[in-house]
Amino acid sequence: MSASESTIAALATPPGVGGVAVVRISGAEAYEIAGRVFRPKDERKSLAAAKGYSALLGYFVEDGAVCDEVIALCFRAPHSYTGEDVVELSCHGGLAVSGRLLRALFAAGAVPAGRGEFTKRAFLSERISLTQAEAVMEMVNASSRQGMQAAAAVMDGALYRKIESVRGSLVALAGHIAAAADFPEEDVPELSDAALCAALSGACGVLNVLLNGYDRGAVLRRGVETVIVGSPNVGKSTLLNLLAGFERAIVTPVAGTTRDIVEQEVQLAGVRLRLADTAGLHDTDDMVEAEGIRRARQRLDRAALILAVFDASRPLGEEDILLARQCEGRPAVALLNKSDLPQVTGEDALQPYFGAVAAISARDETFLPTVERAVAQVLRLHELDPDACLLANERQRAAAQRARDALREAMSAAQGGVTVDAVGVCVDDALGALYELTGENASDAVIDEVFSSFCVGK
Repeated sequence: MSASESTIAALATPPGVGGVAVVRISGAEAYEIAGRVFRPKDERKSLAAAKGYSALLGYFVEDGAVCDEVIALCFRAPHSYTGEDVVELSCHGGLAVSGRLLRALFAAGAVPAGRGEFTKRAFLSERISLTQAEAVMEMVNASSRQGMQAAAAVMDGALYRKIESVRGSLVALAGHIAAAADFPEEDVPELSDAALCAALSGACGVLNVLLNGYDRGAVLRRGVETVIVGSPNVGKSTLLNLLAGFERAIVTPVAGTTRDIVEQEVQLAGVRLRLADTAGLHDTDDMVEAEGIRRARQRLDRAALILAVFDASRPLGEEDILLARQCEGRPAVALLNKSDLPQVTGEDALQPYFGAVAAISARDETFLPTVERAVAQVLRLHELDPDACLLANERQRAAAQRARDALREAMSAAQGGVTVDAVGVCVDDALGALYELTGENASDAVIDEVFSSFCVGK
């Protein structure tokens, strides 16, 4: 029996202690195998006779002994997630019960599901496209509201429909070019250079929009590597605690309290920030503190967002000016902390270097919206549309770029007076890349690579 013909089973909920655990079974023998471990509470009912989209209350039974009370959810092919017969058994949570139920199913004839195998079967049965399958994992990993919206849009087929519209115009164009080349005796309407370039330019424009939005879409999907930097005792750790909503970092009046990287993920302005609180930047002879400062500068160099903290109650020092210059031209926010004290440094001193400057008191949670607005401004979050079509990963981006590059080559050929046949070859290359993007012409190796990133049970 091949892997696609076998009946698979896996835990569909995270392992560990919980109220409920769900074990999913999918395949031609799903009802027969589930029936060997499930007994309906109502003896007049039968799992084998259950209709799709129905539920049965019953018991998990092993060797004639009742092990747990469970609920069986029934889905009939092809109207299930995988397109196959599916039974989901919901038992009490915890490793003991769910583990025993899984072992009983394997003894009854099921085989363990691989990573992403349920979703892979949904793709192979043409229930979903490859882009929709990848969006499933994006949804599972979504850690922010906007990231969830972006994944939901792709799961709904928005990206597939966008690529399909481009592909449709290119298929028509390729057909016209082939007909004119292969059947010169036929009265095929001539394709003018202007019409050819317009068709190529339109398709190329759609792909440009998708490619230009890839990096900004990554903000929604993966969050933003963010570093909190500044001189000693300016309030960096206090800011981290404000953003985290609890005392994540130790705060004392002693300069140099933070000597290593303190990390915390937070939700701000609808996106995830992966914060790193760092040692205060200054010259020191302390070897331990110097190592912390070296690591702080490393994080500063590679950060996608900088939260630079300054003490507004004192003049800018040499290290402050150096930090401001390092932030110039980068996504960076200057936060003038200690605004509850008499002000010495104003916002105008830092505005030439930063995308946003805000006066705050990191001890006061009422300033959190101020930080949020500054971050949203610097990251240009108003330009992000989570409901728009977004390329989900590097595989999709690379395929879209190959298609776009082939279309650019086709336009250059058309404008350079090259034969229409040469243009047709470029269009065919673009179509091949788009078919690979949606999975309709993807190799087995590409498909296996996509689903290898999934979790077991999905």
